[in-house]
Amino acid sequence: MCLFLLKKGVVTLALLLVIWELASLFNSVDFLPGPVQTVIGGWEIVRNGVLFDYITISFLRIFIGWSLGIAAAVPIGLLIGQFAIVREILEPFINFFRFVPAIGFLTLFLMWFGVEEESKIAIIFYATIFPVIINTIAGVVSINEIKLQVAQSQGASPFQIFYTVTIPASVPHIFTGIRLGLSGAIISIVAAEMLAAQSGIGYLIYTSRLYFRTDWIFVGILTLGLTGYFSDKLLRFFGRTALRRYGVKG
Repeated sequence: MCLFLLKKGVVTLALLLVIWELASLFNSVDFLPGPVQTVIGGWEIVRNGVLFDYITISFLRIFIGWSLGIAAAVPIGLLIGQFAIVREILEPFINFFRFVPAIGFLTLFLMWFGVEEESKIAIIFYATIFPVIINTIAGVVSINEIKLQVAQSQGASPFQIFYTVTIPASVPHIFTGIRLGLSGAIISIVAAEMLAAQSGIGYLIYTSRLYFRTDWIFVGILTLGLTGYFSDKLLRFFGRTALRRYGVKG
């Protein structure tokens, strides 16, 4: 039973709550509210519907930007990994821009796309695309040469090899990149909503300071953590069930 609880993270969660509660006893509610005060504060914005509205808005932004990033990154990564000439041309650009954080482009994206949804989605897209590209490239270049040689010896065309060998063998790396892209998407939405939004979890965290509601800030932080945690759990479950034949273990 204890081992089961340990594996499920219950012990870790309980320990975190105890440490949090003990720390809050030595600080004011405005500085560090405890778990109970945070739950009470969270219930206020749950009751008036604000929290669920903001969760929905942020999640839709994340999902759209993340999906678009995956759709663009996977083909690019496959092409860069498969063709040396494409890799020589594009890899310097990839290696430059992947070190520039998404928040660095926020002002530009606001100027280019405006203050509506397009700028937030662009930020999430940018934060998603590079982890997926890098992992996709790694998946392609790490394919065992024997597999390619076997396919060639059986008369497979380059396109058939690419479709039947390269892409399936790269799926585990692509899946890892998708998971990393999800974390980047959630991180970037906070910055985007803090500086250029009138709704969302990032907006909640940023504006709560105006009302000295530190408990609402903690609610926003916990919401982001739980959203990421359960989204990753769901993604890993999908990987274990739908992509197991490609070697994805989740």
